Amino acid sequence: MSVATSLIEDQPARIIPIPAETLYQFNESPLLARQSQQESNARSYPRRIPLALKRAKGIYVEDVEGRRFIDCLAGAGTLALGHNHPVVIEAIQQVLSDELPLHTLDLTTPVKDQFVQDLFGLLPPALAAQAKIQFCGPTGTDAVEAALKLVRTATGRSTVLSFQGGYHGMSQGSLSLMGSLGPKKPLGALLGSGVQFMPYPYDYRCPFGLGGAQGVQVNLNYLENLLNDPEAGVQLPAAVIVEVVQGEGGVIPADLDWLRGVRRITEKAGVALIVDEIQSGFARTGKMFAFEHAGIIPDVVVMSKAIGGSLPLAVVVYRDWLDTWLPGAHAGTFRGNQMAMAAGSAVMRYLTEHKVCEHAAAMGGRLSEHLRILQRDFPQLGDIRGRGLMLGVELVDPTGAPDAQGHPPIFGRLAPLVQRECLKRGLILELGGRHGGVVRFLPPLVITAAEIDRVAEIFGRAMAAATTSL
Repeated sequence: MSVATSLIEDQPARIIPIPAETLYQFNESPLLARQSQQESNARSYPRRIPLALKRAKGIYVEDVEGRRFIDCLAGAGTLALGHNHPVVIEAIQQVLSDELPLHTLDLTTPVKDQFVQDLFGLLPPALAAQAKIQFCGPTGTDAVEAALKLVRTATGRSTVLSFQGGYHGMSQGSLSLMGSLGPKKPLGALLGSGVQFMPYPYDYRCPFGLGGAQGVQVNLNYLENLLNDPEAGVQLPAAVIVEVVQGEGGVIPADLDWLRGVRRITEKAGVALIVDEIQSGFARTGKMFAFEHAGIIPDVVVMSKAIGGSLPLAVVVYRDWLDTWLPGAHAGTFRGNQMAMAAGSAVMRYLTEHKVCEHAAAMGGRLSEHLRILQRDFPQLGDIRGRGLMLGVELVDPTGAPDAQGHPPIFGRLAPLVQRECLKRGLILELGGRHGGVVRFLPPLVITAAEIDRVAEIFGRAMAAATTSL
């Protein structure tokens, strides 16, 4: 029975009654103490999630103290099938038992060829028919760097348009595309230059103070004018880069009409459209790729995270009209990760054969329903948004002064309290968005209906504890 067909037997969304509540207490273990002493000050997750993990299976992780947690972070969306899924383990073991080369630079192998065929088979036919692929270093930020080189080489132009709230990686070039000022401020001038930021269609807090269809249309008018006004002060760009659902920026889904408008405007202007699917790709949003919700065909798609089946891998897929760069224009020692390609192929086949897109859409709808029920009791749950199993809740201060659209201000102080109360109850969540005020849900896509109900139960209890402690 596939993941999707098993939903037929599920009951409507409900909160699972739990007779007693277990609250974990966190004292610094020797492992965490050594990590704090020896690792860089730049470490991030351990500060908010102080765990030393020992083993993991499915949606669960266990720490060295024997405590069990539901993992709704899942490697920031990397673990599409959860931890140590059998098809992933089998694929890795097969590579090892066959004594295949583990490191091949960009030399081809049967494993690599199969990976490419599997990936191209997932693309919309209009893109697959003219697709080229570049294997990059093992992280998404390197794939973004490659995409920037690609479009600048092909167009002869250097400017790139990015969006407020966007996140595309932490290397110098990709960092220049980031909306968040925090990581950039200490660096002064970045190596990347020629980036112009545009307002993103953040419906709940529309940058034009409008929202809805009117906000979308004004946003598109602004972009179209920028690309066509000879007095706009901005050179015609090589590309526009966009996340269809902003992840780190606060799980903000772009309006689908807006996406279609961006594609129409960029195509007419001869500007390449780069879609960053690093976090949103591979069934996460209820479609294999998030851009498919809008029915558009980008010029460039940047992929990483889930594409390697939990192992490091990153690629750029692009339309062949851009393929003008010279041999060696982008390279990387570890672009030939054979185990990641084998694991990635196994995941891609599983996603298709078990209808995981449909399952992710259904489970995302179930979790959203729970959150909207909780919203009746907690006015601090301001905006519930996202697509599929890429969901976020913007926490707000209902006593604060409303903005131009009548929405209360972000409650950044509450978010870490909710995160901590969730962790005490065995649920790992991450934060994001402006002032860190958005609670993010990124569970493995194989999460069941009963597990979704359990996540909602824990989140509701954590909200009650956090709001009481204020």
